[in-house]
Amino acid sequence: MLYDVRQTTTYSYDVPVRVARQVLRMTPTDRPGHQRVIAHVLDLLPEPGEMEQGTDFFGNGLTWMTLDQPHDFLQITTRSRVDVDALELPDPLTTLSVDDIRETAAASADLGPSSPVHGLFPSRSIALDAEITDWTAVSFSGDRPVLDAGLELMHRIHAEFLYQPGATVASTPPLEAFQARRGVCQDFAQVMIAGLRGLGLPARYVSGYLRTVPPEGQARLEGADATHAWAELWCGPGVGWIGLDPTNDIPAGDDHIILAIGRDYADVSPVDGVIVASGEHILSVGVDVLPVGQR
Repeated sequence: MLYDVRQTTTYSYDVPVRVARQVLRMTPTDRPGHQRVIAHVLDLLPEPGEMEQGTDFFGNGLTWMTLDQPHDFLQITTRSRVDVDALELPDPLTTLSVDDIRETAAASADLGPSSPVHGLFPSRSIALDAEITDWTAVSFSGDRPVLDAGLELMHRIHAEFLYQPGATVASTPPLEAFQARRGVCQDFAQVMIAGLRGLGLPARYVSGYLRTVPPEGQARLEGADATHAWAELWCGPGVGWIGLDPTNDIPAGDDHIILAIGRDYADVSPVDGVIVASGEHILSVGVDVLPVGQR
């Protein structure tokens, strides 16, 4: 599928910001076997005094920017054309067992960005907790094929958790969302990752976009598509990372456009940095994911 993706993110400040130094993770990059970025444009208002672009360890696109004049708003607009291929999902029953994955990942000497070792340990936003681990373990007997177990965990989160915007914030820890059994896509992905890591299974966090389809007979609303988050489970050297979307109870497919990959939300936060100001701000985000055509 070919997509045109547009995102407009606007920060409106109560009082002018004197200086801002920020990192943006809002540039999709090529992901071999899954997506190819044909074009990308990033527009900033006001224009930064300094701007530099590059990639981080995981291959995510980064923009470092400095605004050194007072400003009472920041508008970030990105436009991308992305070619997405859905990775072919292997037969879940033919994947390596949970015990084999645990042992293979723990023994890996690979330290590259796609290595399973980066998804094994606690990270800044995802601590390990026995309560989540014990709940997850119900699906993961040692001899069970790992992807079969991962799909069951995805189904359980979707069935038992309530999607409720406003119930959590970006900094809500997985245990709090788990105990409340409610939250948004970020929470569901991080609960899933915490449970898998607690069992010694590699898991990582993906941020991106999801194309939404309006109900039959209703017009598609501009800006109604969504930024999204899901988890990836490492299923062995021959299979690699498989995306699982517990919010929608589906494996990641050609409706899922990857923006950034990391250990948790802190690794992929779309806007990060320091501003010199006082007072509050209002954040608004609008996303459009438009199919251009099917190859």
